[in-house]
Amino acid sequence: MSGVLLKNITKKYDNLQVIHGVDLEIKQGEFCVFVGPSGCGKSTLLRMIAGLEETTSGSMYIGEREVTTTAPAERGISMVFQTYALYPHMSVEQNMGFGLKMNKVGKAEIKRKVSEASKILKLDDYLQRKPKALSGGQRQRVAIGRAIVRGPEVFLFDEPLSNLDAELRVEMRVEISRLHHEIGATMIYVTHDQVEAMTLADKIVVLREGRIEQVGAPLELYNNPDNKFVAGFIGSPGMNFLAGYVENGAVCIPALNDKVIVPVVDLPAGTSKVLLGIRPQDLQIHPNTGSLKVDVTEELGGLSYIYLKTPTGERIVAEHRDKNRMTHGTNVQVSFDNNKVMLFDDETQQRIR
Repeated sequence: MSGVLLKNITKKYDNLQVIHGVDLEIKQGEFCVFVGPSGCGKSTLLRMIAGLEETTSGSMYIGEREVTTTAPAERGISMVFQTYALYPHMSVEQNMGFGLKMNKVGKAEIKRKVSEASKILKLDDYLQRKPKALSGGQRQRVAIGRAIVRGPEVFLFDEPLSNLDAELRVEMRVEISRLHHEIGATMIYVTHDQVEAMTLADKIVVLREGRIEQVGAPLELYNNPDNKFVAGFIGSPGMNFLAGYVENGAVCIPALNDKVIVPVVDLPAGTSKVLLGIRPQDLQIHPNTGSLKVDVTEELGGLSYIYLKTPTGERIVAEHRDKNRMTHGTNVQVSFDNNKVMLFDDETQQRIR
């Protein structure tokens, strides 16, 4: 297995630049997830690593080899796509071994590799079935098995779970995580779902508009985001942001009746407007008091998410674990530990540390 190194990678379509100077190192054996909103460039970057998109400038390495202009078949990668792309007339065994057959690998070797992959993916009972006789999750496992038998240096996954229903997505997340631990391969995975990113990744790369916003371990990004975008994107539900202003060295939040927030940082000189960030699970709700109103309640069994309206028109989401249900229109107040607060510069959106 090999790592991947990107040096100042760019991509242009005529005059439109979609990837802007990406520098990134993915170490051997890491599970790296590219995450970001639609149009951020994550799939384009993955396809560039695969060689399916031409690199406009910069250098790309897989292991010690520079592969910037190398043909896809010679890069030592296997790619699993959003669609399963299985041959409907072939059995599971034939689908998994087809690439090796085309490369003129011997029948005995093909059978051995397919057998090893099917054991890992628990497909032994389905080897003689056709794709139409499989569930969506089983078909995706066959597509992954087809990648495994090639013995690639790097596995690439392009939103492989987006066609599955919610229960199968959870099941396949567990399968892919188990697969990574079992074979120890370098894997690069693209998703727009930050829950997938948090649960699968050793390293998350947050992309926006073709640029890397932040790279780090899941909990590092969650607990220590560099800017408002990362703070709002990582975590479900997303972080609450409330407009505030600085007065006499303290932060005042109009949405909370100008409640004075004890500074958790030394504010840079000249800072006048800030955004206060607080996660839903760090808010405590106090019913029948205060000026916030319950707008919508999402009941999830063991917990609820309460959507609140502030007098200034801003919205707050709070996690609520009390058995007493919050009803629409109820007046509430919220409190929180000041140590859980994050502050962001209103103009630059960067974290104030």
